[in-house]
Amino acid sequence: MDGTEPSTRNATAPDRENVSDEAAENRWLGQRLRQSRRQRELSIRELAQKAGLSVGMVSQIERGLSAPSLRSLRLLANTLDVPISWFFPDSPQAMAERRYIVRNDQRRRLNVPHVGIVQEVVSPPDPGAIEIYEIVLEPGSSSGPESYSHEGEKAGLVLAGILTIHLDNDEYTLEAGDSFRFPSTLSHRFANPSGNETRLIWIVLSPSLERGKK
Repeated sequence: MDGTEPSTRNATAPDRENVSDEAAENRWLGQRLRQSRRQRELSIRELAQKAGLSVGMVSQIERGLSAPSLRSLRLLANTLDVPISWFFPDSPQAMAERRYIVRNDQRRRLNVPHVGIVQEVVSPPDPGAIEIYEIVLEPGSSSGPESYSHEGEKAGLVLAGILTIHLDNDEYTLEAGDSFRFPSTLSHRFANPSGNETRLIWIVLSPSLERGKK
């Protein structure tokens, strides 16, 4: 299961249809992960070691048996040098405008049900240094118990509800209308400590992705 697998550099993307339910979304994400890993000629064990995750966790994600936490998804994306939005199912959209425009009803969505988070990509699907998301946090949900850090910057705006952001040893509480920006090299995590839904815009700047295009 975790041995070296043959290269599939010409692998085609998995079917984008019928990804509305949770199980299908997990299968889609797992297929995308497997495709990217094989294109880089990595075994499951090698990918797990590079990302700092367990072999069992990566294997379960690839088989669609488990949905990754936001932290795990970010670690995998950084290791594979792809934007986190690469794991989101595509929506039908006119090719002429998809490089620059995202319509409200054509957003790509990823549910993280076991932590109560829904992410929608509001930036166009073409690769770039900036990723923009609208995130909905259910009451009491969070990005995960562990903080994480990586290259780049993050910024955002709280649209509704209450958000707490942990940056290294500091904790900040934000309400609707409050905004933030911080270097992603700071150890960070976020949560909704309230009994109501929190909604925010989350912006990620990943310089390594922009350099990869040059």
